[in-house]
Amino acid sequence: MDDINVVIAGAAGEGVQTIGDLMTNAVAGQGYSVFSWKEYESRIVGGSNSYSIRIGDGLKNAPLAEADILLALNNKATDKYKGIVKKTGIIISVRKEGDRSIPIPFSSIAKKRFGEEIYANTIAIGALVSALGMDAGSIKEIIRKTFSKKGSDIVSANESAFEEGFSLAGKECVDMCPWKLLRKESGYYVISGNEAIALGAARGNCRFMTAYPMTPSTGIITYLSSVQNQLGIFIEQAEDEISAVNMAIGASYAGIRSMTATSGGGFALMVEGISLAGMTETPLVIVLAQRPGPATGLPTRTAQGDLLFAVHAGHGEFPKMIFAPADPKDAFHKMVRAFNLAEEYQTVAIVISDQFLADSRFSVEDFEVEKTEPYFQKTDTSGVKNYRRYRLTDSGISPRLYPGISEHLVCADSDEHDEYGHITEDLVKTAPDMVKKRIAKLEGLKKSILLPEEIALKDAEVVFTGWGSTRGAILEALGLLKMDGIKAGLIHFTELWPLPEYNFPKDKTYWSIEGNILGQLARLLKGEYDIHFKGHISRHDGLPITADYIRREFYEKNR
Repeated sequence: MDDINVVIAGAAGEGVQTIGDLMTNAVAGQGYSVFSWKEYESRIVGGSNSYSIRIGDGLKNAPLAEADILLALNNKATDKYKGIVKKTGIIISVRKEGDRSIPIPFSSIAKKRFGEEIYANTIAIGALVSALGMDAGSIKEIIRKTFSKKGSDIVSANESAFEEGFSLAGKECVDMCPWKLLRKESGYYVISGNEAIALGAARGNCRFMTAYPMTPSTGIITYLSSVQNQLGIFIEQAEDEISAVNMAIGASYAGIRSMTATSGGGFALMVEGISLAGMTETPLVIVLAQRPGPATGLPTRTAQGDLLFAVHAGHGEFPKMIFAPADPKDAFHKMVRAFNLAEEYQTVAIVISDQFLADSRFSVEDFEVEKTEPYFQKTDTSGVKNYRRYRLTDSGISPRLYPGISEHLVCADSDEHDEYGHITEDLVKTAPDMVKKRIAKLEGLKKSILLPEEIALKDAEVVFTGWGSTRGAILEALGLLKMDGIKAGLIHFTELWPLPEYNFPKDKTYWSIEGNILGQLARLLKGEYDIHFKGHISRHDGLPITADYIRREFYEKNR
């Protein structure tokens, strides 16, 4: 089966997300792979939002630019999104819109037939199910479960509204709807990036999370708060991001694996705390879910504009780690690595996400949970007589005790200190030695960081470099370019700092693909590996990178 891309569009408050979530779950329940992503304005009511669902037989977790079916809940949505519909596609909308259109006045039918406009989106669901050739019975069962707590009258009305939409679309679909989504035996997990990050944290033995809500990271703490009793994680909503980062540092100092999550503006407030963790050598995991800046920017859109900010976050010089997962499965495993390595090297691990990865829902065959597990660094206190929290070592890693677990004094101070943790002004030996001690961890970190993924490099003439959530789109772009006769490969980074020892293949033409305007990964790679880039494909309009976008920009910039 070829991919089917469904776009549901309407205003905030019209039920776009309700329809999208229900349809995503319904299609997945039929045994198909689904990938869904949302683009929405920063408003509670009105505006123009969309929810795209890509349906297929195999895993294709990347957005598509064109739609096979547009379900537009109002005329403004029709006007905005009708241009993305394929010539072979259809539009289900309030008004007639060309030959391949199914007009259904959702709200007026709902009010006339059921007395309330609230049933309009259930009518729309029925129409979409009919257009896709899905079994009505299984979807009605989902509707019954969804509304069961609201009473039998509400359930009955929603069933009738669904049947109304199903019937109306069915009459029009005879000659224009070729799709038949018959039930299959296969199945997938469907999960968002934020949910995978939360579960990865739990797998990494995180026992305390604190955060101040900030889109698009909020889903992490809200999801964990809903399952905290099952997972054994204590959740605290802080009054601001400064409090959040310092609470996480305090809990980690006391021996609890801890994390916080935020976006760019909140991360800016956390930077002083990051330096505090660097100086006190306290493990800390931070999730940085990117959105376009500067300042408030586009708070509900996506971007990859904070890479260099994360690398250089914090005053002074100290080691840190930067991870950027490509998809939910990768995010799950990266969170475990972040907690393990933060504890091992007693420093900060930053996991970079973005709105696209955070909010999208991906199909996953198997999380392979057994491949990643937490490990712990323990110090035996029985033979410790003269405990020095910051003892000088060749690796830079000192024995770490938690306060209260033994008779030993565990000092921590934001000032420069000696091996015992006491403030020092010895500029001749102690202060320089402590700087070297902390920086010595970088050598071990470089060996712990995973190498980038290499795809189709052997015969490639053109090599793209990318990072984080762009992986799916770039992989599809390689396929499109291959059909054009262009031999292209990919070097994709999901662990970005410190950059590992790596040899870029010679005699290749390099292009960077990033969700920012300056080519931040390219600048980082140029500085570390002296790689020359012929071109940069950037997207900075708040929308995710697609394979079609990469292909179009590649040809445009190659003129």
